Amino acid sequence: MKVALAHDYLREYGGAERVLEVLHEIFPEAPVFTAYYNPEGLGENGKRIKSWDIRPSWFQKFPFANRLLSPFRIFGPMMFESFDLSEYDLVISSSSATHLAKAVITKPETLHISYIHTPPRFLYGYVTSFNYKKHWWTRIGGEIINHFMRIYDFEVSQRPDILVANSQNIAQRIKKFYRRESVVVYPSVDLKELHIKKTKEEYFLALNRLVRGKGVEVIVEAATKLGLPLKIAGTGSEAAILKKKAGKSVQFLGWVSDEERVKLLQNAKALIVASEDEDFGITSIEAQATGTPVIAPASGGFLETVIDEKTGLLYGGPGMVNTESLVEALQKFEGIKFDPAACRQNAEKFSKERFKKEILELIDKKLIEKS
Repeated sequence: MKVALAHDYLREYGGAERVLEVLHEIFPEAPVFTAYYNPEGLGENGKRIKSWDIRPSWFQKFPFANRLLSPFRIFGPMMFESFDLSEYDLVISSSSATHLAKAVITKPETLHISYIHTPPRFLYGYVTSFNYKKHWWTRIGGEIINHFMRIYDFEVSQRPDILVANSQNIAQRIKKFYRRESVVVYPSVDLKELHIKKTKEEYFLALNRLVRGKGVEVIVEAATKLGLPLKIAGTGSEAAILKKKAGKSVQFLGWVSDEERVKLLQNAKALIVASEDEDFGITSIEAQATGTPVIAPASGGFLETVIDEKTGLLYGGPGMVNTESLVEALQKFEGIKFDPAACRQNAEKFSKERFKKEILELIDKKLIEKS
């Protein structure tokens, strides 16, 4: 059986790329078709995929392609439609930030499974790192373009034989925007390098890209107000603004390696997140795998990954994630005793082995149905 993988683009490393890595582990000979490939943007993680057969689209040859990728996403489906996948029996596409990869065209007899991390957030009113409504001219232009992109996004969402959602949260979005049912297969977390450390230090931790929509300003303001020791790992366009808001108890670490990331999680008193409509939230699973509880909004994917007052503390909710609600949660947190073993047990439900097993079972089932 000839297998191909398709992924929106490879220019940064996040949860979607972690899932792609596991898919490639299942099918190590499969080529990866992508709109654009920038190994430098992947940092140290780029070394792990250096030997892959990566086949970028015609857009790769554009001058200043890395800068133009965002405005050129209107042509994204065309990039994937240009790939010839006629020789493959199975195509697995991975779509998250954009609607690109699921637009691939396959033969009727080819099984196309599309793993949806989320319908494009910028098309359906969810907060993104870029605020196109900031100026009146970009707002008007953006709304016109997004109208036609939503139409096309719906059309290409009907192409795959089956849609796989990364959570019940995303399954609901798929049903709402694409009018299709989906199968939920939670993303995997590699638990091998994540071990419980029962003795914790006194600092709280935030692991985020420092960009709009991640709620880091809420975390900074709450920690500053209470004078709590907070370490923030991550980089982004909002870093300078956040540093101005931060008190003396807040420490910015910038970019950290995978090894440093694990140590920070193991030693933290708790991981704090404040992104209100998180698609899933792999970092919350990683924290629990080290026995570290998670303080997270009672919304989005966190409702599926954090057990309230057992493996973490849920606060606020839709429209209620703010400094005040987080301050109350942090004060409540001090009175609750969390069992590191319970946190680890919850994280093990999202193991890599479980992901591989569920994906392979789904493929076998659908291949039989299609034959």
